[in-house]
Amino acid sequence: MKSDWAAMTAKGRGARLAAMSETPRKPPDREQPAPRRYVLDGHPTDVARLAPGLHIVATPIGNLGDVTLRALAALAGADLIACEDTRVTRKLLDRYAIATPLTPYHDHNAATARPALLRRLADGAAIALVSDAGTPLISDPGFKLVRAAHEAGYAVTTLPGASSLLAALAVAGLPTDQFLFAGFLPPKAAARRSRIAELGRIPATLVLFETGPRLTATLADLAAGLGHREAAVCRELTKLHEEVRRGDLETLAQNCAGSELRGEIVVVIGPPPAPVEVSAADADALLRQALARVSLKDAVGEVAEATGLPRRELYQRALALAKDADHGAPR
Repeated sequence: MKSDWAAMTAKGRGARLAAMSETPRKPPDREQPAPRRYVLDGHPTDVARLAPGLHIVATPIGNLGDVTLRALAALAGADLIACEDTRVTRKLLDRYAIATPLTPYHDHNAATARPALLRRLADGAAIALVSDAGTPLISDPGFKLVRAAHEAGYAVTTLPGASSLLAALAVAGLPTDQFLFAGFLPPKAAARRSRIAELGRIPATLVLFETGPRLTATLADLAAGLGHREAAVCRELTKLHEEVRRGDLETLAQNCAGSELRGEIVVVIGPPPAPVEVSAADADALLRQALARVSLKDAVGEVAEATGLPRRELYQRALALAKDADHGAPR
C-alpha cells in the first residue's frame, strides 16, 4: 500500500509540473504611458507629442472656458508641465481630462528645479511652462528658465492667451496707445510714494497689480502723488464676481475705503494731462487766490487740477505761502 501511495503521489506531482510548464507565463505588468488627449464637451481629442523644447503656455485667469484649443493640445502633448502650484494647474487638467505629469516651478524652488528642467530639455523633452493664471512671466517666475533655455540652444515658443493686464486695459475705457505695466508697488508707504512719484512723470497709461488689503492705501497715495487722474479698479476679471469701478483716483480711494475687496485686482490709471507751462510765480499766484477762499487742502486740489502739477509739490509750496502770510500779518 505504501509503495502504491508513493507512486500515485509522484505521478500527480509530475502531472502538475507538466501542466505548469505548458501554461504560458503572464508577462510582468508594465506601466502604460498616459494617453495624449484632452476632452472637450465630452468629446476626446487625441493629439501628437509636442515638439521638443520649452513651450510657454497661457492659461485662463479665472474662467476655465477661456483656454485656447492650441493650449489644450500643447498641455496634453507635452512630456511634462512646469507650474507654480500643482494644485491650481491640476484643476485645469482635470476639467479637460489631461493626464500629463506636473512638476512645481516657483520662486522658492527655482534654483534646484531649473537645472532639472534643463536636463530634461537636453534629453529631448517637450516641457510646457504655465503660471497659476494668465500668461507666464507677467509678475510670475519663469524668465530665468526661458533665458537659460535660449542660451543653451533649446527651442522656445509661446502660446498666447489670457492676460489680466490686457483684459483690464480693454475694459477700463482709458487710452491704450501707450501704457506701462508697473507690476506691484512696494508694500511700505515711503517706498510706495517714491515709486509713484517716478511713475507720475511717465506720459502713458499705468497698469498696476494690487492686493485687497493694500488697495485703499495705494489709491490714496496715487491720488496724492498723481493728482486728478481717471482710473479704473478691475477686480476678479472673467470670474463670477467680476467688478470694474471707474472714477478719479481720489473718488476711488474714498469708495474703496469702506469695503473689503478680495481677489485679483488690476488698477489702470489714465495718462497725465498734457503739460501746461506754469511758472513758479503763476503757481504761487493761483495758490494765494485759492487760499483766500478755501482750506489749504482744497486750494492744493484746485491748483493741481487746473495746472496738472503734482499735489505733493503744490502742498509744500502752499505751506510755505501760508507760513509767509502768517508772519506778515499784523500782531
